[in-house]
Amino acid sequence: MKKTICELFAGVGGFRLGLEHLNTGWETSWFSQWEPGAKTQWAHDCYVKHFGESPDLKGELHTGEDIGLMIKENIPDHTLLVGGFPCQDYSVAHTLASSKGIEGKKGVLWWQIRDTIIAKQPPFCIFENVDRLLKSPAKQRGRDFGIILACLNELGYSVEWRVVNAALYGAAQRRRRTFIFAYRNDTNYGKTMKDVSAEDVLNSAGLMAKAFPIECHEDILEGTVPADIVETSDKFAFDFRIAGYMSNGKIYTAKIKEAEEKPILLGDILQRDVDKSYYISDEARMAKWTYLKGAKKIPRRSKDGHEYVFSEGPIAFPDPWDKPGRTMLTSESTLNRSTHVVADPANGKLRTLTPIEAERLQGFDDDWTNTGMPQRMRFFCMGNALVVPMISRMGKVLDTIIEKEP
Repeated sequence: MKKTICELFAGVGGFRLGLEHLNTGWETSWFSQWEPGAKTQWAHDCYVKHFGESPDLKGELHTGEDIGLMIKENIPDHTLLVGGFPCQDYSVAHTLASSKGIEGKKGVLWWQIRDTIIAKQPPFCIFENVDRLLKSPAKQRGRDFGIILACLNELGYSVEWRVVNAALYGAAQRRRRTFIFAYRNDTNYGKTMKDVSAEDVLNSAGLMAKAFPIECHEDILEGTVPADIVETSDKFAFDFRIAGYMSNGKIYTAKIKEAEEKPILLGDILQRDVDKSYYISDEARMAKWTYLKGAKKIPRRSKDGHEYVFSEGPIAFPDPWDKPGRTMLTSESTLNRSTHVVADPANGKLRTLTPIEAERLQGFDDDWTNTGMPQRMRFFCMGNALVVPMISRMGKVLDTIIEKEP
């Protein structure tokens, strides 16, 4: 089996970089990256500068266009479909009263993944999403993830998932993301795994357990995802835990205790004595930073006249060197409560992070985004990215799986 990748919603190439870091022969057959409403496609252009373009089966270039306009059959064949897609409202309805077809909300990117799977039938898939995916929406918890499982089940796939805090597995950032591994049931791996107990999958036998080892898990909660996707959308709710497995519609999920590894500390990735533009020298700005990072209790009134107190606790100011960094957002480097502020290792002065330090938080190579994009976009792209070494960990296990495929 060839080690070929299709990378959807590619950003600046985190999935691809994580697999290529393994040096085990992974090649990308096609990718797609398009930012709606953006005049300049900075992430796409950064990706192309590092990796080059990817023509489709007709020799045409559509990688920087709306994936919804792409004819999925024209995507080159691939062994592994990957993508970090947003957490959206995945609810569906029948296309017509007399039809078995389904129609999702316009612009919801999961349906582009589903269409690609239908057209190309990749043996393996790895997807990334925010941790709240398992609990959304608030009024029907677990529905959205249930729809994803129902789609994959209908298409003949089994699924493992894990909410991973990257800092617990040796990374420099406390970033929690949901990773989903799906495999076609007719692969050698699928045929082997059907005889493995759910408990063994969660404990040690599954890809997630091998990539992100655990010490133990709590009692396994079981359930069933409806065979009908519309029924899942209308009625399904479930208390998904941070680790789980689904095969033939049967759900097994549990809370787990991670086998923690030594993390990279924030102090380990800091540069020394950086450009003066990163330092907080203005007294008014310092006062604003202090206010934003501090505890607050603010009286507020809702639109319907209800009075309440908005409160939030303090954030460490500056961020400590002896812990991994906090979750980085797309607003990193702006005057914002979530932005990291550190004491420079060379002089102790307070400052924000540099673009290189943001890249190091995500496990990218230094100056990865130094491709001509504005500095604010370098931080934006890193805030949208995934932690590259987490992909390498999963890829290393997938390498051993593919060795046994024809």
